[in-house]
Amino acid sequence: MLKALFSTVALAILFAPVAHAAETGVTVATPCPFGDCKAAIGLSFAGEFSIPTGTLFDGVEFGGLSGLDYDPASNRYIAISDDRSERSPARFYELSIEASAAGIGDVKVVKTVTLKDKNGEAFAAKSVDPESVRLGKDGIYWSSEGDVKQLLPPFVRVAGRDGAFVREFELPKAFLPTADKSAGVRDNLAFEGLATLPGGDLMVEVESALFQDGPISGLTRGTLARMIRYDAATGRPKAEYVYPIAPIPQAPTVDKGYNDNGASEILSLDDHRLLVVERGFAQGFGSSIKVFMVDTEGATDVSAIPSLAGTEAAIVPVRKAQVLDMRAIGLQPDNIEAVTFAKGTDGSDLLIFVSDNNFSKEQKTQLIAFKVLARP
Repeated sequence: MLKALFSTVALAILFAPVAHAAETGVTVATPCPFGDCKAAIGLSFAGEFSIPTGTLFDGVEFGGLSGLDYDPASNRYIAISDDRSERSPARFYELSIEASAAGIGDVKVVKTVTLKDKNGEAFAAKSVDPESVRLGKDGIYWSSEGDVKQLLPPFVRVAGRDGAFVREFELPKAFLPTADKSAGVRDNLAFEGLATLPGGDLMVEVESALFQDGPISGLTRGTLARMIRYDAATGRPKAEYVYPIAPIPQAPTVDKGYNDNGASEILSLDDHRLLVVERGFAQGFGSSIKVFMVDTEGATDVSAIPSLAGTEAAIVPVRKAQVLDMRAIGLQPDNIEAVTFAKGTDGSDLLIFVSDNNFSKEQKTQLIAFKVLARP
């Protein structure tokens, strides 16, 4: 107990608000996304907060945050790390975040919870790749991207508050990795996002196209990614939708540099509308973060279509409209992979984003907060 208390205090000293180019209070409003004025959304930039790479909690490096959710019952947050049990066993954190319409004043790690496998043991190194986390009615829902190189399939599981295994969701065969890469998820582009819907369903988002659905995004082309709608109570899939990912927004600024674009997280607005974070990266330039509202109403259920690239069936994707471009308002976003709605200490409604620092000295764990002015 004394050690944990000391570590929390140390973190509070190390964490500090950071300077930003965006002006506090700058507002972004979309009154009629995809022509639907009932879906109006408005956001006002509140502030950001930075946690340096290398910060320790109980002797373990803090970072790799790829999922975040707010618990209104405790006014605390859970955040999952995408550490593949290499620095320490796969885990999620309980956080205390002092956030309001005036910005983010402090972040503290309250405790670390180790995730357990089906045998009740901590995950072995490189046997899991945690990515997203949401609070559900019967526990904590979390996803793993798996590992295509090892033919480890992605999964969605439910854990108890103590990290113990409760149950696993059914995985559609189309998502199983294959040795010849003829079908299934691509490596590190699998179950990147989760969203719990008010009516009891769970939406799972794939970061980019399955092998059988076509190539991933390029500078002059987008791609098609699948979203699975589950009955959260049974863990069985109900439908699959097509989400069109945009082309890569920025070319690398270094010779032979790397660039990409994919969907890094989703968040429910109601039973058919969601927010989707598209995270683009270009070496030498950095990250481009855009947020879109999507509506699944009227979208084609493609669960029975084995290949989006090879089908002649008429497919209606989810409707999509951009509601935020972080760079366009002066922010310098890092690798944003997590987002949640929350209630601020002043009672305001907030939208909080968090970046995955990849445990890189060149990056940081960045929290960005917006006051929610309007939403469906």
